Amino acid sequence: MAGQSHIFIAAPVRTGAADALADLLETMNAGPGTADPANALLPFGSIPTIHVARFVILDDPSLPDRQQIAPQLPATEPLRLAFIADCDGTADQLLSTLVQLASPGLRRIFSYCSDFDAQADLLAWLHAHRIVSAASYTNWPGRTMTQVREEARLHAALRQTRLAHPDASPEQLRGILLTAAQSVALSPLPVPTFAEKVAQTGDFLLLPLYALLLSPFLIPALPFLILLLRWRETHDPVLAPVPSIARNKLLSSIEDQDVTNQYSAIGSLKPGLFRRWLTVTILWIINWAGRHLYKTGRLGRVNTIHFASWTFLDDKRRLFFGSNYDGSREAYNDDFINKVAFGLNVSFSNGLGYPQTNWLIFDGARHEQDFKRYLFHHQIPTQVWYKAMPGLTTYDFARNTRIRQGLKANLTGSALKAWIAEI
Repeated sequence: MAGQSHIFIAAPVRTGAADALADLLETMNAGPGTADPANALLPFGSIPTIHVARFVILDDPSLPDRQQIAPQLPATEPLRLAFIADCDGTADQLLSTLVQLASPGLRRIFSYCSDFDAQADLLAWLHAHRIVSAASYTNWPGRTMTQVREEARLHAALRQTRLAHPDASPEQLRGILLTAAQSVALSPLPVPTFAEKVAQTGDFLLLPLYALLLSPFLIPALPFLILLLRWRETHDPVLAPVPSIARNKLLSSIEDQDVTNQYSAIGSLKPGLFRRWLTVTILWIINWAGRHLYKTGRLGRVNTIHFASWTFLDDKRRLFFGSNYDGSREAYNDDFINKVAFGLNVSFSNGLGYPQTNWLIFDGARHEQDFKRYLFHHQIPTQVWYKAMPGLTTYDFARNTRIRQGLKANLTGSALKAWIAEI
């Protein structure tokens, strides 16, 4: 059964080469921060399996925080270029396709990286620089770009037909629409094999199995860990500076070019093994939950995210977070604060300078202004961002799937009217 893969490739940028690299990446865009699908360096539109992708220079504006509130951490970290993509099929398949399709362009882009050899095997170099993300989220695992494109064409054809018959009754319109649907080719949806179902069940059981195996150690240590967490919460400093107007203009200039936006952020973890391993554990659970609990279009009560990922850098001293979401940045932040603030706290409260939490899940993001300033402090511009289906939201994808499902359903009465209304 087809699924999605997440790819994160990062390499250090040569000293003094960041500006020239940014200028080169800008040539890939059709508009501010938005990739031209047919750009000469990497024509994303020629790769039918890519959902979203980006190039982003990981220039961390929060690194000076370390000298202020965590001097035990290194004062500097390497400046990196990251290529990030979510695609159908395996990561190996996409990397092979990238090399076959755009080897000259990729070599030109990565030539700005300090350890890139022009004579190197590009595919091997990409594999060597791939970082496995600690956690990733897919809005609807298994919904391929083929399905998305076909269902979008189906909706367009049925909508045109419906508008052409304004006086038809629902029953008459049903027959007309079924006839119109035959003009749109729909590939069969993949069905998981027995072996895949068994593997999925085994993967689901990992969390309770680990919990059972570790319980003899965790239960006696739990009171100490809880007290340690609470002590850290009351002593870790908060750092949420007032946003820079100039930087806000820069970030805003590459947003709202489509109904969907990109988000890139990077920052340091609070020092110490306790915070490190707490983050590792939490992200492992988030990754597990994304595969098993949040796989039908919603992350908690939030349904606007297409893809998201959390990736460790620099021996887990820093964390990169990237997402692709519908609506504005402000609405995106408000949606999480209002609906799943506890989830934000669990995911990000181990970040250096995060607003003070209370027993891990309380407060934190509920300090709205501090939280939004903290987010802004860590957000960085995405130089190149590609979305395969501009103009369509996660709601549109879900609606189009429901329309397709309605073709084979025996709809009458209110259910028929609701189906037609969605068209």
